[in-house]
Amino acid sequence: MENITIIGSGSWGVALGVYLAKLGHNIKMWSFAKEENDEINKQKICRYLPGIKIPDNIKCTTEFEDALDGTKLVLHVTPSKFVRDTIKGYEKYITSNHIILACSKGFEPESLKTLEEVFKEELPNTDYGVLSGPSHAEEVSRNVPTALVVASKHKDIIEYVSETFRSEFMRIYHNEDVKGVEIGGALKNIIALCAGISVGLELGDNTYAALLTRGLFEIEKLGTAMGAKSRTFYGLTGLGDLIVTCGSVHSRNRKAGYLIGKGYTIDEARKEIGMTIEGVDNIDVAYSLSKKYNVEMPIVESVYNILYNGLQPKEAVTNLMTRKFKSE
Repeated sequence: MENITIIGSGSWGVALGVYLAKLGHNIKMWSFAKEENDEINKQKICRYLPGIKIPDNIKCTTEFEDALDGTKLVLHVTPSKFVRDTIKGYEKYITSNHIILACSKGFEPESLKTLEEVFKEELPNTDYGVLSGPSHAEEVSRNVPTALVVASKHKDIIEYVSETFRSEFMRIYHNEDVKGVEIGGALKNIIALCAGISVGLELGDNTYAALLTRGLFEIEKLGTAMGAKSRTFYGLTGLGDLIVTCGSVHSRNRKAGYLIGKGYTIDEARKEIGMTIEGVDNIDVAYSLSKKYNVEMPIVESVYNILYNGLQPKEAVTNLMTRKFKSE
């Protein structure tokens, strides 16, 4: 039994807390919102996970010092755009005994940096790992069998996290390619947004299959240009995460794309969903990275132009289909 801190009280943070609490671990969760804090502590609910009862061994607080006192493993689960500022809020309470496990997916918008780079800059003396893979919060909180990946440069972190999370409902695989795992988790949200647009346009299964396949190719091209290993993108944190995010009704990114395909503006889609849409938040980063590394990413460029330059989704499809012939 471990004492574990979870930084973030959104659907994924709570889902991980519920799962770990069911295994007998003691969970201290930090929330920036007093209302969410009270819902978890008093009503034993999470507004983002209807029907899930919060176990008694989860305690929520709005104070970083309280959340981090007496724990070893820290799961950071905030939207990517808030990662650095959140770290700055709790870094003074981090000791050499803490292990940071990043469970967020995305990039830092202003700097185009991966979250690994952000953590290394803000917490240079703290051991670090990443947890990622095909996993919807709604299913993990209900103990639906799930396979995830823990990536780290430190083998002891991989082994510790694997033992802490292991159960008949969760299988943990190992990977030392931290950059590849992070990039796969961030970019698949953008392709899921595109998948949703294709569904909203009622384009059919052929289009959907082509989009996922060529989308994965774009993810791999940019990832390897940034120093990741090619094979990482054909595992759980690449292909696996892409499948689950593009195909599920649980996916906020897919739903946002679907609404855009149906004619919603991006602001209208955000309002309808009411939660962070990482694919939207990171599309301008992916577009900028493709230019920085001189990697051709026509799908990413198309959805960027849909969101920010007024390109109509049907016109984007025509443009993609009429590009000059290439070898696969």
